[in-house]
Amino acid sequence: MSILVITGTGTEVGKTAVAAAVAATALAWGERVAVLKPAQTGVGPDEPGDAAEVARLAPGTTSRELARYPEPLAPATAARRVGEWGVPPKETADAVAELEADHGLVIVEGAGGLLVRLNAEGTTIADVATDLGAPLLLVARPDLGTLNHTALTAEAIRARGASCTGVVIGSWPNDPDLAMRCNVAELSTMADAPLLGALPADITRLPPPDFATTARASLAPELDGTWDAAEFARLHAPGPASPAFR
Repeated sequence: MSILVITGTGTEVGKTAVAAAVAATALAWGERVAVLKPAQTGVGPDEPGDAAEVARLAPGTTSRELARYPEPLAPATAARRVGEWGVPPKETADAVAELEADHGLVIVEGAGGLLVRLNAEGTTIADVATDLGAPLLLVARPDLGTLNHTALTAEAIRARGASCTGVVIGSWPNDPDLAMRCNVAELSTMADAPLLGALPADITRLPPPDFATTARASLAPELDGTWDAAEFARLHAPGPASPAFR
C-alpha cells in the first residue's frame, strides 16, 4: 500500500504511536515514508504536534501538518472558534499526492475518532480515506468497552464504502486485566478485520532505535513486523472461570 489512513475508536487511543510504529518498520525496509496530519488541535504555535512526534520516534520520516488550532477540541469546532472553515478535502488530497510522488508510503493520521469533523462541511477522516481510495487502519483500546467501540467504528467504515485493513491495540499494559485478555480474542471478530498488532504502553518513551525494534516486534507481517496474533492471544489467554461462575 502506498497510502494508509490511521483512525481510532476515539481520542487518546494511541494513533500517533501506531503511526510512528508503522513508519519505523517501513523505514527499516528501506521505504521513504511521510506522515500527514490534516488538522492538529490542542497544541500551541511552537509546540511539536503529532506529525512531529512521529518524525521524532521514526527519524527519516517526512512530516507535514496542514492546519493547527490551539484549543483541544474536534478540528471543525476548534476551527470555528478562531473564525476558520477548517481543512478542505482538496487540500488534503493535494498534499497526499505531492508526498506520494517521492515517498513509498504516506501515512495520514486523523484526529479523534472516525467521524470527527475536519471542517464546517462535515468532512471526516472516513471521507478522506474514501476519496483517496486508501485503507483505514483502526487503532483500538484494549480495555472494557472497546469491543462495542471497535464494532461501531468498523461498521461505520464499511457503511461509507471504505475498507478496514486491520486493528492495532494502541497501548497494551504490562499487567492486563481479565477484560483485556478476553478482548484480544474478540477484537478481530468485532471489527471483521485482522488484529495486526499490540503496542506496549510505554513504547513512546523509548529512544528511536529501541522504538523501531519494539515496533517491529509489535506489528504483524502485513505492517512489515514480526508480531504473531495467534501467539499473542495464546500468551494472554485468561484461565478458566471459577466453578462459581460456570
